[in-house]
Order: sequence, then C-alpha cells, then structure tokens
Amino acid sequence: MDRGEEYGLAERYRTRAEQLGRTIGVRRVSVREVVAPPGRQQMSKEGELLLAESPPGALVVMDERGDGLKSQAFAALVQRWLDDGLSNVSFALGGADGHGERIKRSADRILSLGPLTLPHMLARVILLEQIYRSITICAGHPYHRS
Repeated sequence: MDRGEEYGLAERYRTRAEQLGRTIGVRRVSVREVVAPPGRQQMSKEGELLLAESPPGALVVMDERGDGLKSQAFAALVQRWLDDGLSNVSFALGGADGHGERIKRSADRILSLGPLTLPHMLARVILLEQIYRSITICAGHPYHRS
C-alpha cells in the first residue's frame, strides 16, 4: 500500500529527530495511529483512544486555537521537559473535526501549528519537522538558523 509522499517525509523527520535526539537525551520519537469508528461521536471516541494510548507524561494537544510558539520557544519547551526528566511527551493530532473537550481538558499544553486548516498528514509532517528543529536547536546543530 502506497502511503504517499507525506508519510515518507514525516518518517524522515521522525528518524532524524530520533537519531539526533539521542545526543541530548531523547530516547525515542514514535508515531502511533488511533482510528475511531466513524459517526457522530468520532471526535470524543478518538480523544478517548488517544488518552488511553498515551503513556504517562505530558500531553500536548495540537489545536488551531492553541498557543502558537516560535521555533526557539518550542525548543525551550522541549529543553525544559528534558531538564525536568520527563520521559514521555505525547502530541495529539486530531482528525478532520479536531479534538473533543475531554482531551483538551486533559492536556498539559494546547499548541497550534498556525491558524490554517491543514490535512492530517501534512500537519504530521510539520509537527515532526518542528520536533526535529527543536532538537537541533537544543543540540546546537546548524539546521536552524535565526
């Protein structure tokens, strides 16, 4: 099955983040899918699955109404999590209808990739690129130039 170019690009950033992340204490960067059955309650079911599947640690819900951070501020957040010894951070990307209220209330942070509506796989690519970018900033790698 062809997963598309976005999947390959997301995987490339995930792999880069994981490899460089080891130099600053990031052990693993992984992506998991949860698929809720379609229907009127899909948003809440998806949220329940995301909450059930997230390991203990910080939960960051990605939502267009969340806080927009510049890359340097996002890297500072990642560095703070590392400094605090946080072993797991889960980023929740919602489906086409966004997130339900329960998962938003459970979030440690609600962040935005910007005010534009993005297709799910493109949002995943952008999020993974920003995770990689934050790791490069923390590691002093020249990828990010400001």
